Amino acid sequence: MVPLQPLLTELGSVFSSAGHRLALVGGPVRDALLGRQSPDLDFTTDARPEETIRLLRGWGDSHWDIGKAFGTIGARKGDHVVEVTTYRADVYREDSRKPQVAFGDTLEADLLRRDFTVNAMALELPELTFVDPYGGLADLTAGLLRTPGAPEISFGDDPLRMMRGARFAAQLGFSVAPEALTAMTAMADRISIVSAERVRVELEKLLLAPDPRPGLELLVSTGLAAHVLPELPALKLEIDEHHRHKDVYEHSLIVLEQAIALEDGPDGPVPGPDLVLRLAAILHDIGKPATRRFEEGGGVSFHHHEMEGAKLTTRRMKALRFDKETIQQVSRLVQLHLRFHGYGDGAWTDSAVRRYVTDAGPLLDRLHKLTRSDCTTRNRRKASRLASAYDDLELRIAELREREELDAVRPDLDGNQIMEILGIPAGRDVGRAWKFLKDLRLDRGQIGYDEAREALVAWWAGEQASAGPTADQTSGDRVGGTSDGDDPSGATPARRGGETTASA
Repeated sequence: MVPLQPLLTELGSVFSSAGHRLALVGGPVRDALLGRQSPDLDFTTDARPEETIRLLRGWGDSHWDIGKAFGTIGARKGDHVVEVTTYRADVYREDSRKPQVAFGDTLEADLLRRDFTVNAMALELPELTFVDPYGGLADLTAGLLRTPGAPEISFGDDPLRMMRGARFAAQLGFSVAPEALTAMTAMADRISIVSAERVRVELEKLLLAPDPRPGLELLVSTGLAAHVLPELPALKLEIDEHHRHKDVYEHSLIVLEQAIALEDGPDGPVPGPDLVLRLAAILHDIGKPATRRFEEGGGVSFHHHEMEGAKLTTRRMKALRFDKETIQQVSRLVQLHLRFHGYGDGAWTDSAVRRYVTDAGPLLDRLHKLTRSDCTTRNRRKASRLASAYDDLELRIAELREREELDAVRPDLDGNQIMEILGIPAGRDVGRAWKFLKDLRLDRGQIGYDEAREALVAWWAGEQASAGPTADQTSGDRVGGTSDGDDPSGATPARRGGETTASA
């Protein structure tokens, strides 16, 4: 707090001179006691929003009142951004997704409505007086998440606090007090009244924590996951009588841990924490419950679970209001996570390697890490064989990159050249010809203008002779073509159609 003391004293004096109380509260106080710097500066006051605006207008370089309805006013002074919120006493109605905002009158009452005692400590300004009416410092020392009041009342007032408990378990490594854990379990269905956007934000923070596993396990064990991410507890497949397949839920948690361990530093291709990689790791097998089949002889298969998983991933992430780009990236990784399997069983052609890189596109580095993380076998020989095969694939990709522009594979002829050679106008036939040349490029590498022209003329003659589809009958293609990634069944020697337990 030492570097912030001039700011805290100055701002506190502004409010106290006007006859109001001001306190730094919540995360900044907790983090200071943990020896960490907090990115946020949150304050609480007895001043009503209109008075707070007046005081901050005179103090800061700028201010904003976008959160005025909830009592929160923001301001900036120099490099510091602060948020000041009027004492609150919010509650949710039984059938409402939005809290009823009610302003309070005392700091102690405001702290009582905080989620956990470790966030219910304050520094009153300008004197920097430590205020801890609910034993937050003792709980911080014990690594315990306990509500300031009765947990049933706390979670009833704002059900999102239950998810915050899981998030803090991941971020801080704290455990939830028994009485709070009991209340979370009994009231899990209450989370359904909270907006998807707020749930998503908490889930993101949990997944980006240093160790998400305890938080995810808490969501599952309390039943919260059944309402916010039901695909996760669904991975707890029952063991069949032959005990031939692994617990997919446990496998997914290990994959997540291994993916996190493979994240790069700030200057690497996948700097951690990476939300897309972590989401793909925890969701990559969610298609297994729907595709599980018991085979003759006692085996278990999950054919096409990567395709089903991609659909389920898209559906769940849309429900949680993730942005379109993140949804597409995570779903694509889930769809592609099996493409590597089978590489070690037989040599891939250069064409197959090109398609692998092209289909992954900008997600290739994440796909490398997801695929490596997906090996959780305890069989050291098998694990070593898979790692060696992927090492070889990455080497093949590097070698091809040296010879070709592998990350931007395009036909040897562009749309204008196609129209000139074939004597056709712009239209769908040009798109079909472009796709033919793109496939040729993937299969044979760079062949140059003359050979590409010869192949194009021969292909067009064949199309004309066999009375192939006309421009009016063909749909969806255009100059520039589409990514082969749009056709998940594109030619590749990688084994398609899912995996069996023996190779999971």
